[in-house]
Amino acid sequence: MRENGTAAVSAPPGAIRRIVMAKYNTNVLGFGDNVVDIYENSHMMYPGGNCVNLCAYSRMFGANRIAYMGYFGSDDIAEFVISVLQELEIETVKCKQQVGENGWSKCTLNDGDRVFGDYNEGGVRGKTPYILDRFDLEYMKQFDFVHTGNYCYTESQLKPMKEAGIRISFDFSDDSSKEYYEKYAPYVTYAFCSFDGDEEAAKEHLRFMYSLGPELVSLTRGSKGCIMYDGEQFYVQPATMIDEVVDTMGAGDSFLTSFMDCYIDQIKKGTEKPDAIRTALAEASKFAAHVCTLDGAFGYGKTITREI
Repeated sequence: MRENGTAAVSAPPGAIRRIVMAKYNTNVLGFGDNVVDIYENSHMMYPGGNCVNLCAYSRMFGANRIAYMGYFGSDDIAEFVISVLQELEIETVKCKQQVGENGWSKCTLNDGDRVFGDYNEGGVRGKTPYILDRFDLEYMKQFDFVHTGNYCYTESQLKPMKEAGIRISFDFSDDSSKEYYEKYAPYVTYAFCSFDGDEEAAKEHLRFMYSLGPELVSLTRGSKGCIMYDGEQFYVQPATMIDEVVDTMGAGDSFLTSFMDCYIDQIKKGTEKPDAIRTALAEASKFAAHVCTLDGAFGYGKTITREI
């Protein structure tokens, strides 16, 4: 046990315990959130956040170059997340550390489905948005796409990123308003979201998203799978069924990550866009199903023995 009241990190069964050789010629940067997901039912915490998950899943899936860019706090939670990123050999040269609390989010499990509770709005990251300078933008241009999202506090940087020619993947939330989409989707190249409605309502939502400017739009519907739209046709991908769901934390993140990593690789190989989409969707469905067999978003749990 460490003096700060948390147990040492251990990678549970199914977690990333070795570095996967690059399988996909894709260079990806996650720009935004890092948190720990605190499981109140088991008194465990796991590294997470949309952009950290993207990096971990890209490592699991076999992307070529993977980097995370964002703010950390100065507490033991921040050090925990940093240590996991280092173990996964994620590039963090553009990260910064601020004095204060790191981001955390509390949750419980209900038959494998995660139910979110209290959260601290990103900790110091929510209070100090990351403002990009010209050198940050030049760094971003080294990657095939930069991913960020609704809870990353990066919205103010989307415009300069797009103006710099950076291709942006963005994860909208299921509670993103029409006005939020209208304000930020025009800067986005690849737009993702989750959706609870029926298929016709889903297609109407995809048409709305596409009308705002992205070249590819996608929504996931849990066990109903995914629907994607490229402005010409809809692509319906059934969910891959598994015998036992351990934890759905990160299911959507793992789907969009593996889709993007595979899709970009296929396009680089000269595959026609419709075929690249179909191939990537099939791979993403299988990968997301595998992630649902892991504890936390991608393992690396740590026992909590102090109040957070």
